[in-house]
Amino acid sequence: MSEQILINITPQETRVAVMQQGVVQELHIERASSYGMVGNIYQGRVCRVLPGMQSAFVEIGLDRAAFLHVADIWQQKQDEEKPIEKILFEGQTLLVQVIKDPIGTKGARLSTQMSIAGRLLVYLPQESHIGISQRIEAEQERELLRSKLQQLMPSEVKGGFIVRTSAETATDHELLADIHYLQRIWSRIGEQAKTAAPQTMLYHELNLALRVLRDFVWDETDRIIVDSRETYGKLQSFSANYMSNVASRLEHYQGERPLFDLYLVEDEIEKALSRKVELKSGGYLIIDQTEALTTIDVNTGGFVGVRNFDDTIYKTNLEAAHAIARQLRLRNLGGIIILDFIDMENAEHKTSVLEEFKKALARDRTRMTVSGFSTLGLVEMTRKRTRESLAHVLCETCPTCQGRGELKTAQTVCYEILRELLREARQYSAREFRILGSQQVIDLFLDEESQSLAQLADFIGKPISLQVETQYTQEQYDIVLM
Repeated sequence: MSEQILINITPQETRVAVMQQGVVQELHIERASSYGMVGNIYQGRVCRVLPGMQSAFVEIGLDRAAFLHVADIWQQKQDEEKPIEKILFEGQTLLVQVIKDPIGTKGARLSTQMSIAGRLLVYLPQESHIGISQRIEAEQERELLRSKLQQLMPSEVKGGFIVRTSAETATDHELLADIHYLQRIWSRIGEQAKTAAPQTMLYHELNLALRVLRDFVWDETDRIIVDSRETYGKLQSFSANYMSNVASRLEHYQGERPLFDLYLVEDEIEKALSRKVELKSGGYLIIDQTEALTTIDVNTGGFVGVRNFDDTIYKTNLEAAHAIARQLRLRNLGGIIILDFIDMENAEHKTSVLEEFKKALARDRTRMTVSGFSTLGLVEMTRKRTRESLAHVLCETCPTCQGRGELKTAQTVCYEILRELLREARQYSAREFRILGSQQVIDLFLDEESQSLAQLADFIGKPISLQVETQYTQEQYDIVLM
């Protein structure tokens, strides 16, 4: 399946769309004001050790201290019995690497086990073994790559490596070049660490445009189109040094129409922020993100099967399986995900839908686990979350409903005001009470609830006046004692 990668560059942000057969499969956004931090290496300073949680907070120069768990400490892997308070102490400086960006209220997550990604290899300076990407499944191929790398490694190079999928077709020269490149980076980090002050960044991961070449390009990527001349030059230079086989696929887009408009990517971004996803058959998905998990509900909608109801459900679920896999990548949904396919009585249909779903997930670069159907007919899965979802990058919580997605009705607010007025009248002696509220609430008091307001004014023996505040939301109100 041929693939195209579109790179849209502005001074404020870089956006990348991965396309297959003209359909957007992945979206990546990196803003100049908040670059992703995963892979960055810092000289950290321990500010607090928490023995009860077997974790520590480490200052690396961010607004919030980063989090380091005992399981992510390299020394702990050498001596599993040591508690964190025996390894770290407050004020200690140590080399740390970000393994998860700050998400929501959580700080960045750290590890003291370093890894530096190259085009073909991942360098593990503290390890000694050679690992092979799990995506390379053939055992013979795995052993061949392992022995090839062992023979190529210069004697002076210390540390271990993970062979990436892209190394399957790499030449000896390319592998050796990657080894030397990674070794140079690590040597430079080591030299800087000797004199660097705490909270200093020693290594910055490549920006998104360059990571596209390193991480996203594979044999079936036939075009990489970028709309910035400067970035195009940088990509050409990077590919010439590290990925000569990619240079011919780079294109500089110079058309008048914006690149993302031309390929309808802007429309897909809007759709990816919607709660409802329409399926071609007439069915639809409802996607809800919460703090703890994401739920995806499948519905038949207007789809009517050609034979019977079971056939309708089965076909809708098959289509939904592919749509869900795409939405996970498109929206970068992570953490715990609960899928509620339409209930199927036929066991073969369930097995077929689950297999189709796993097949659709195979293209995903992110680590996942998928369970079978539970007794309630739900499919539970996890998808590793290393950065914010698309919605969290592009959107913020609604200030009116505070993320509930619902507002109290004007009538509900009216009754709240009436109760509050009664409380105020019993506590304070005022000449008059004035209600400040939204247009909708005041209109209701002047119309349907005018009798209720008059009865309360008569009961408390004080006049009640009304005033519209155009800046108030429907739920906002104030009661002023005159």
